[in-house]
Amino acid sequence: MSTRRKYLLATLIVLLWAGAMLAAFKWFEARYLRTFEGERAELFSGDPLQLPLELQGPGAVRFVHFWDPGCPCNVGNQQHLEELLERFAGQPVSFHEVRRPGSTGRLPPSLQALQPLPGLVGAEQLPASPAVGIWDQSGELVYIGPYSEGAVCSSDNSFVEPILEAVLAGRKVRATHSLAVACFCDWQSSENP
Repeated sequence: MSTRRKYLLATLIVLLWAGAMLAAFKWFEARYLRTFEGERAELFSGDPLQLPLELQGPGAVRFVHFWDPGCPCNVGNQQHLEELLERFAGQPVSFHEVRRPGSTGRLPPSLQALQPLPGLVGAEQLPASPAVGIWDQSGELVYIGPYSEGAVCSSDNSFVEPILEAVLAGRKVRATHSLAVACFCDWQSSENP
C-alpha cells in the first residue's frame, strides 16, 4: 500500500471517528442536557402556616422541608439537606418533611431522619418547592422560603444556616415574607390556585 493511500485511509478513519463522536455528543445533548428553566422569582408568605398541635408551643427548633418528589430542583437540594442534618445533629433541632399534596415518592435513605408531617395548615398556599420553614423554640415561625438563592443550593449561598444559628443562639429572627430567585417547581395544583 502506498504512503498516499495510508494517509487517505488514516484521514478517512479519523473523519469517521470524529463524525461518530459528534453524532454521539448531539444525541447525548439532546437526551440529557437541557437549558435550565427552573429558576424564577417566588414570593413566600408564612402568614397561613401553622404547625400541628403536637408541635406547637415551646420545644426544640422545628425545621420543615417542603418538597415535591417530581421536582428536579430537589436533586441539588438533597446534598445540602444532608449537610444540615449532620451539622445540627445533637442540637435542639427537630427535622420534618412535608411532601406536595397528591404526589408520591420517598426521600433517599440518607434523609430518612426527617419526620413526615402529613398535613400542615396553610402549606397548600405555598407558591413553590423546595422550600423550608423554621419555627423557633417558642413555636413561632421565623423563616419561610427557599434554602438559597440561585440555581445551585449549597451551604455557600444558604439562607438557612445563618437563621438556624441565630435562633439557636437566642437571637430574634423574623423572615416570614421573602422574595427569591431560585430553582423552583409549582407547589399548588392548577385547580388550587
